[in-house]
Amino acid sequence: MRIAIVGVVLLGVGLVAVAAGVLPMSDLAALAGRVLPVLAFVVAVTIVAELAALAGLFQVIAQRLAAFARGRAILLWLLVLVLAAVSTIFLSLDTTAVLLTPIVVSLAAHARISPIPFALTTVWIANTGSLLLPVSNLTNLFAAQQLDLHPLQFAALTAAPAAAAIVVTAAIVFLTRPRQLLARFEPEQPERPEDPVLTWVAAVTVALLVPALISGIEVWIPAAVAAAVLVIAFAVRRRAALRPGLVPMPLVLFASGLFIAVEALHQADVTDVLAAAVGTGSSPLDLLRLAGVGAASANAINNLPAYLAIEPFAGEPVRLIALLIGVNVGAIITPWGSLATLLWHARLTSMGVQISWPRFMLLGLLAAPLTVTAATLALSLVA
Repeated sequence: MRIAIVGVVLLGVGLVAVAAGVLPMSDLAALAGRVLPVLAFVVAVTIVAELAALAGLFQVIAQRLAAFARGRAILLWLLVLVLAAVSTIFLSLDTTAVLLTPIVVSLAAHARISPIPFALTTVWIANTGSLLLPVSNLTNLFAAQQLDLHPLQFAALTAAPAAAAIVVTAAIVFLTRPRQLLARFEPEQPERPEDPVLTWVAAVTVALLVPALISGIEVWIPAAVAAAVLVIAFAVRRRAALRPGLVPMPLVLFASGLFIAVEALHQADVTDVLAAAVGTGSSPLDLLRLAGVGAASANAINNLPAYLAIEPFAGEPVRLIALLIGVNVGAIITPWGSLATLLWHARLTSMGVQISWPRFMLLGLLAAPLTVTAATLALSLVA
């Protein structure tokens, strides 16, 4: 609800800018043409993820992982790490934060081990693992539009920094929680899904959606088809689960307000000061400078407006990827650095898991510079 209120306020600011002539209608129309496909994807993939979770798909996967770990917390953690990375890469970081968090916390509770390293892995990987594909993060979708690249071409640019960010993140989590991750546990018997038919429909739908998202088709189209399939399946077998709350209106309002407000700031030349801060050039130091400014901006105001504000000054493709490294990988210090972190914390609180924000931020101050530096240097090596 707070996110929706902020979104409405930002929309109001944007409309005032339009009425005052700061943001011309032609520019607003051009912005809408760029933004609407992105928002359509967000709505569709959120519905897919929510219905797949209600169908028990993620719970079944988690139970299989717990059984495969054979009582070893370190193996369970590595499997959760892979699941978080795959979920983030193909279904976006917000999906990982919202849907995977309760699953990994439940896994830890059933195994009678601390949920903290699993929860921390989930939120950090949701952010640091969101580089590889356009669908992994809203910022990536805008960058892919700007670069006009096929998803596989985009992945070719981001593969090395994405791998570096995930590996460094995993190393930091392990080194800060070795005792908890080297424990052993007694796995519980998996539970049968409430409706196996719905579970299978969800599994097949998601399995077909993943390759469609990297096929080169505009991503909102396969996501919308997948959402329609699952809505029909639930209408037939569990109609009560279909509710207006499946549509992420607070997120849509928040994102729409940000887009319009930042565009108004661009038109008013308020963001030009960032041009001097990010510099030019593509040397390793130039890329680190750009990524660092992106990370600092993301933690100050949120990664989405930070990306939109700096994008016009990034320039060539390699610099644009360096900016993505900063605003995606680096947005793990402040609670508001990314929307995914706020959603993650809300899920933890609802399950009775307490996170100390000062400790979280201190860990972020350690992890963000290391992951951003590693990912940026990996980019410079392959660029």
